[in-house]
Amino acid sequence: MFHTRLGAGLLALVLAIGLTTTARPAIAASAAEIDRDVDKVLQGLYAKDPKAKDLTNRAKAVLVFPRIYKAGFMFGAQYGDGALRQGGKTVGYYNTVAASYGLQAGAQVFGYILFFMTDSALDYLKKSGGFELGTGPTFAVLDTGAATAFTSTTLQSDMYAMFF
Repeated sequence: MFHTRLGAGLLALVLAIGLTTTARPAIAASAAEIDRDVDKVLQGLYAKDPKAKDLTNRAKAVLVFPRIYKAGFMFGAQYGDGALRQGGKTVGYYNTVAASYGLQAGAQVFGYILFFMTDSALDYLKKSGGFELGTGPTFAVLDTGAATAFTSTTLQSDMYAMFF
């Protein structure tokens, strides 16, 4: 009986925190730090995959999270700051926050880029004050290097995500 209540209580706590990644206005890192890290990530991406620059140019905006810290043991959490870029200029700062529960142990650092391909997807981000991936605009996850396969007719999703 006690274990059932404890499990239900822990599940309620995790659900209250939120199980998915959300983008919200950033407040932790300084703007200069975030911009420096975003520049470094984009330069590295373009050097490794020049077609990714074309994808960036086709996008209405890109939201870059250069470093997301994730750690957990049974309970997990992740956090990172990023910048929204339009026309190569930062127009806003965001953070990503997520919590999870389950069989997990360890820590890692990763990053990702969201390519907003439509005005409606970008408007959703700006008007929602934060959103959960998987709700709202449609998106597809790309492998690094996948930008080489894109043409104007194969770009079908509202958003693309690339993890690194």
